Amino acid sequence: MEGTTAQVQHYRLYINGEWIETEESIPVTHKYTGKVIATIAKAGKQHVEDAVTHALQTFRTSTLTPSERSDILLAASQIAEKRREELELSLVWEVGKTRKDARGELDRVINTLRLSSEEVKRLSGEMVPLAATPGSENRLGFAIRVPKGVIGAITPFNYPLLLSTHKVAPALAGGNTVVLKPATSTPISAFLLVEILEQAGLPKGHVNIVTGSGSQVGDWMLDDPRIAMYTFTGSAEVGTYIKQRSGLRPVSLELGNNSPNIVHEDADLKLAARQIAQRSFHNAGQACIAVQRIFVAEAIREAFTQKFLEEVRALRVGDPEDAETDVGPMISEAEAIRAESWVKEAVEQGAELLHGGVREGSLVYPTVLTRTRPEMKVNCLEVFAPVVTIIPYQTIEEAFAAANDSSYGLQAGIFTNDLNLAMRAAKVLEYGGVIINDVSTYRNDVMPYGGIKNSGLGKEGPHYAIEEMTDLKMVVMNLKP
Repeated sequence: MEGTTAQVQHYRLYINGEWIETEESIPVTHKYTGKVIATIAKAGKQHVEDAVTHALQTFRTSTLTPSERSDILLAASQIAEKRREELELSLVWEVGKTRKDARGELDRVINTLRLSSEEVKRLSGEMVPLAATPGSENRLGFAIRVPKGVIGAITPFNYPLLLSTHKVAPALAGGNTVVLKPATSTPISAFLLVEILEQAGLPKGHVNIVTGSGSQVGDWMLDDPRIAMYTFTGSAEVGTYIKQRSGLRPVSLELGNNSPNIVHEDADLKLAARQIAQRSFHNAGQACIAVQRIFVAEAIREAFTQKFLEEVRALRVGDPEDAETDVGPMISEAEAIRAESWVKEAVEQGAELLHGGVREGSLVYPTVLTRTRPEMKVNCLEVFAPVVTIIPYQTIEEAFAAANDSSYGLQAGIFTNDLNLAMRAAKVLEYGGVIINDVSTYRNDVMPYGGIKNSGLGKEGPHYAIEEMTDLKMVVMNLKP
């Protein structure tokens, strides 16, 4: 690991396989203690241009075969497993994840690297029946998948290692090169990822890291026409900005949500209460598919609420390094204050606080509200904090309409034992994913993941991301009669 001291690591830019120092640096803090644990080099415009230059040169000259790309990604998954403790602790320190959440993220990182390795071997095109058209009897047609070129990847703070992997690994699997800009508040795991790829045998130039603010480094990346595609995870506002600035170049955008989860009157209440309580507050609610709006049939509202609150009260809040902790700090005290203010505003406007509403520095205790209204921020916006609302409904049509009354559309959940209702929900709910008898937070890295409306464009999951990051090129052969 690149570092200057055992206490405070210093991470330089990573361009063309070299660690590049810059004039300015940015501190990275431990999200629970607030202490500085690392510094990172702050990129200038020339550094970004150099990173793109080397990424493009590498793309044009790379001799890596598909089997070699597959082997490198598989080796990277094995190295990540061996370095598990180091990687988990980096997430605990720089993000504030609990050990439980960090373990889960690393499991998914390893799986995503393996899946990407396997997808390299499945990358293929298709035959096109040109001869079936009169006048083209002698034509043979087939389409092949080719890499786009340099992929510009911009990742958020909440899953820094996993979401960097979800962008970098499929890009490499498809034969592309990458310029990666991790979130300034949580960049360490991205540097560890490139170390692992380098250790796995990835030649220089294939992945480059530039760090700095989105308003500078991100804009410089967007201004560079040599980047063939952008892949971004973050807010809808920034996603919209990227789409506007990218011109005709393709973008893959994984944006926000205010996830609805419906508990119907025929649901298994014990299952619903346990799953929703456990998954509403993981990562301190800082997940774009975290449970936010819980719609509960009026007939079971009291019974569900009682079971749910029992589960919530059992959650332990505090030091994320403690293996027993369930809910750790938010990314910053400023974000915790913002979440606290939304809760207070809702209560002042008539909402009832059933649990929580307490903040200690960057810690926000699991908070449950009811008697809210649709226009309250805790409902209509993405709260991105350990805050949920319980909203009763009379009919399932009312629940569907309320769930769809959102500018977002990433994932939704429904608990019901009625198969017909479950399939109806799958069709009616306006979301990129509908999870039945589990929460909206469920994500398996093999599945196509992405939303509609203001929740984004494109799909993640190695198979689907590789399709996004490659072009279908048509080849036509005019054969002699």
